Amino acid sequence: MSRRGDADAIIERLAALRGEDPPTHGGRVLSYVYDPGLGELDLLVARAVQAALPVNGLDPTTFGSVGVLEAELVGFMRELLHGDEGVVGSATSGGTESCLLAVKTARDVWRRTHPDGRPRLVAPVTVHAAFQKAAAYFDLVLDLVPVSPEGVVSAADVVARLGDDVALVVVSAPNYPFAGLDPVGEVAAAASAASIPVHVDACIGGLVLPFWTDDAGAPLPAWDFRVPGVTSISADLHKYGYAPKGVSVLLQRGRDRQRHQYFATTRWPGYPVVNPTMLGSKSASPLAAGWAIAEWLGADGFAELAASTARSTRALRTVVAGIEGLRVVGDPVGPLFAVTADERVPPERRVDPHHWADAVRRHGFVLQLQPALAQPDGPQLPPTTHLTVTPVTESVLGELSTALVAGADAVRGVPHVDGAALLAGLPPLDPAALDSDTAWGLLQGVGIGGAGELPDAQAPLVALIEALPAPVAERLLVELLGRLVEPRG
Repeated sequence: MSRRGDADAIIERLAALRGEDPPTHGGRVLSYVYDPGLGELDLLVARAVQAALPVNGLDPTTFGSVGVLEAELVGFMRELLHGDEGVVGSATSGGTESCLLAVKTARDVWRRTHPDGRPRLVAPVTVHAAFQKAAAYFDLVLDLVPVSPEGVVSAADVVARLGDDVALVVVSAPNYPFAGLDPVGEVAAAASAASIPVHVDACIGGLVLPFWTDDAGAPLPAWDFRVPGVTSISADLHKYGYAPKGVSVLLQRGRDRQRHQYFATTRWPGYPVVNPTMLGSKSASPLAAGWAIAEWLGADGFAELAASTARSTRALRTVVAGIEGLRVVGDPVGPLFAVTADERVPPERRVDPHHWADAVRRHGFVLQLQPALAQPDGPQLPPTTHLTVTPVTESVLGELSTALVAGADAVRGVPHVDGAALLAGLPPLDPAALDSDTAWGLLQGVGIGGAGELPDAQAPLVALIEALPAPVAERLLVELLGRLVEPRG
């Protein structure tokens, strides 16, 4: 039997591993992390996490603190999103769980009057991938509505898909890929007239759009519970609520509807199981942290942080507008936007967004590459690079702006990676016939994952995704991610 490890050595090893990660503070990573730039808030979060660390969030009848924290956090979010006392909700483990539960609820409500059918879920192509997961998990037909090359969905196109077999329509505030604010009011009006529920995915916007204006300083169109017909809203506290991963809130209009979200059973000899979420046992620490931040900042504090984020977002969009060969996609709303090559200039002056992201990374800032997408019933969506802006961005705005310009200058005129050329000589690939070793060999053959690590340049990997049929690309990515977390040696 091996002896107990040395605590200091264990923590040193953990610190060394973390030292290889991109920094989660300081504005260097423009996706996945949300840094308010407030040291006092970090200390508050650490204390809240520690206080709730031993608590099991499974059962508020045992740990009454969980019930109080959840009720107060849901109450804060309900007020922020203009819900009345008929709006109730739950804290979840993150945006994906909130989205899954919204779909599960809608499916179960629909089945009350359609016991033998299979429901549809209608949403724009830009809806978060969590809804694709929800449709797969809960056996709904996923009906995706094409968007324009600028990422805009037509309300009329969504409304045209409505029918008696639709269990739920989902719109975004805003969508993640291009930051478009979907036409919530128009869609909800038509859906409500047809007695079809509407979910607003505000996972990324829920704690920042309430304080946002358009570029002219005018309020945004209503998108929350002020809109009749909006049935549920998801909003993440671990995004612009600045809480640690993972905590989100799902709000639903009407107690009777929300109770379909629950799973309950007394049909075993153990304790009665009554779960409002997918998880049973769960840490109460993210909930405690989200609650503590909301108590400490209040609406005024969130508004101040949103104002900082808005200043940086508009400044960065201005920087991109001044870079020859790049352009911002569409008319983004909120603290995120996507950038693509400007096809109005000659090819030798264009900047490929994926090469740009790789070049900017060499200057110390991590941007997120998004592949082009061929919509089955709509126009091709361009390859883009995504930027998520946070309050701390204002402190590195000058350095980041310089990096964006220098990165573009370094790769201007370099063409987009030809994914088809990477695959030259390979036979047609059948995802059903790709076992783990074959998939891994194919990845290594095109220079990806050779040492169990991702390549420094991400542009070739994304080009491979673009060139392959989606089922094949998905199978290869599963293999790549699976290998990254397997024991080594």
